[in-house]
Amino acid sequence: MKDEIKVIGFFCHWCTSTAADLAGTTRKEYPASIRPIRVMCTGTVDPVYVLDALVKGADAVWVGGCNLGECHYVNGNYKARRRIGIIKTILDVLGLDSERIYLTWISASEGPQFAEWAKRITEEVEKKGRNPLGDKLTT
Repeated sequence: MKDEIKVIGFFCHWCTSTAADLAGTTRKEYPASIRPIRVMCTGTVDPVYVLDALVKGADAVWVGGCNLGECHYVNGNYKARRRIGIIKTILDVLGLDSERIYLTWISASEGPQFAEWAKRITEEVEKKGRNPLGDKLTT
């Protein structure tokens, strides 16, 4: 069996996670490579979780939340945007692939957009290949 791409998704409970549910209930197909983790708000996603996922072998990390200005917790998505920017900068400084981290804003009613992003991210990660860092550090 071919090694399957693994994308860890940290999805906002109110928007992106609900869009994922909508994609499923409306039978929009998307790759099984996405491993969703529902969080109450993307603003609660600690950078350590993102880095830990990559170190433990995830081929990419996808953080998805409410559209900017529509956060149920006022400014959580702005906090997430700042944090992801910092993480990408750190990865670049270390010479690692910061393009393995994705940040999207998908509202609850956008199930088809969720499915399209899942396909796009999986295709991009497949082109890059497996996470070389994860291959070295996982058993």
